[in-house]
Amino acid sequence: MKNKIEVVLADITKLSVDAIVNSGNANMVRGSGLCGAIFRGAGDELEIECLKYSKLEIGETILTDGYNLPAKKIIHTVAPKYYLEEGDREEKLKNCYKNIIKVAKLNNLKSIAIPCIGMGIYKWPLEIGAKIAIDTVLTSIVNTNIEKMYFICGTVEQEEFYNKYLKENR
Repeated sequence: MKNKIEVVLADITKLSVDAIVNSGNANMVRGSGLCGAIFRGAGDELEIECLKYSKLEIGETILTDGYNLPAKKIIHTVAPKYYLEEGDREEKLKNCYKNIIKVAKLNNLKSIAIPCIGMGIYKWPLEIGAKIAIDTVLTSIVNTNIEKMYFICGTVEQEEFYNKYLKENR
């Protein structure tokens, strides 16, 4: 199972996979940071498609086309804001990953690239977010057709934390 997971320092918008994950905003509009880069890469068609959807709740996911990106599809999810959420924020972050895997399974997606969800402007501490990501994906990926799951990191520090937790689970 763990052989299916790889941690990579890369630009998620350049990957040729079945789906990339966009950790976006609840209104499904172009944001800043990685969300903005995904929308720019996909093109105006993504914005038009996203207008069809109502507001997403924290942890929910939807699937759209990838349009001008090398990835065929985009799985959108909304992370909890670490600095605002109280009580069950860790469970809400886990639900992002569980629902990503569920969408991948339902749509027979075999290769998925996931960024460091919530660890940008939503301020999740890297150590907590990386551990939740690895632990949740390892338990959720069982009994799926997923052949390869990539955790895409934007910094060496992120890559180190993800690799640390992946190695602890091997």
